[in-house]
Amino acid sequence: MSPMQHELSHEAEYQKGVKRLYENGIQHVPRKYILPETDRPNERSSRAELNLKLPEIDCAQLNGPNRGRVLASLSYACENYGFFQLTNHGIPEEIINNMSDMSKKFFELPFADREKYMSLDMRSPVRYGTSFNQIKDEVFCWRDFLKLVCDPQPDVLSHWPCAPIDLKESGVAYAKATKLLFLSLAQAILESLGIRNRDDDGMLKELENGSQILVMNCYPPCPEPELTVGMLPHSDYGFLTLLLQDEIRGLQIHHQDHWVTVEPLPGSFVVNVGDHLEIFSNGRYKSVLHRVLVNSYNYRISVASLHSLSFASTVQPSSALINESNPRRYRGTDFSGFLEFVKSRDSTKKNFIESIKLS
Repeated sequence: MSPMQHELSHEAEYQKGVKRLYENGIQHVPRKYILPETDRPNERSSRAELNLKLPEIDCAQLNGPNRGRVLASLSYACENYGFFQLTNHGIPEEIINNMSDMSKKFFELPFADREKYMSLDMRSPVRYGTSFNQIKDEVFCWRDFLKLVCDPQPDVLSHWPCAPIDLKESGVAYAKATKLLFLSLAQAILESLGIRNRDDDGMLKELENGSQILVMNCYPPCPEPELTVGMLPHSDYGFLTLLLQDEIRGLQIHHQDHWVTVEPLPGSFVVNVGDHLEIFSNGRYKSVLHRVLVNSYNYRISVASLHSLSFASTVQPSSALINESNPRRYRGTDFSGFLEFVKSRDSTKKNFIESIKLS
């Protein structure tokens, strides 16, 4: 086999994901996953000793007599962190545990069963893959994922995996519960921006009919975690992301010019502002860069529920928030524009929000 053929054969293996590499007993991180030194997590760029306790938003209090105070806390978190922990959210523990269990079981399926859902098509309603952009990325991330588009349910559900046996039932229950939670949270966010009662805005109605994507993430143990990451620094496309993570540290956010590790809080969701909310708020609320570290000893599983407008809608700054002292700061954008951006470049250069800022 020539060197070129040898490299191509390895490339084909990498397209099959890191879970498969781990299952095959890999002892060293392949070159395809090794980041340039400047992009690797290290003590100079990451204050690993600081485990950041995010602001907590208590859902029960949000819907009670202290709503005004909680709205102020919500606004502070979105402006200064771009992230918060959502507690007392009301989603039954059974629904959450079932979703976590099904996620683990999917990634434990034989590769032949997982492979059926592999696709390079970013518009596919179901997509099992690895890294970010398997066509353009020069360096892959140490992550496999299963993406499930949730809307319109009658059209997409038939494409969802049939195994594990209860994945569809658990996924549907989880998607419905997180969508209701998101809408309640979105209403509070609009109110915190001072525009909830503006009939000419209509954002809440658009979000009710908007998109939802579930992404199940698997980060297998990595033999040399200092050389790679589970996800490169990125901001989330969309309005809000509700992240269900396990109790193993890995999520880091870029806060006050440092990478800091988010302290897991059992029973909560980590919620972050997406690009769409930053655009809609005309920059008042921040879509913050974050990344995921990996380790050499434990699996990490997380489930992200990404919520936004419909794929056909255009998001732009709210007219209620634009005035002479606060001029429009962003161009309008839609899902197709985002996909074209992602498909056109290496993931190490993925910062979509910067590409639509008006100078």
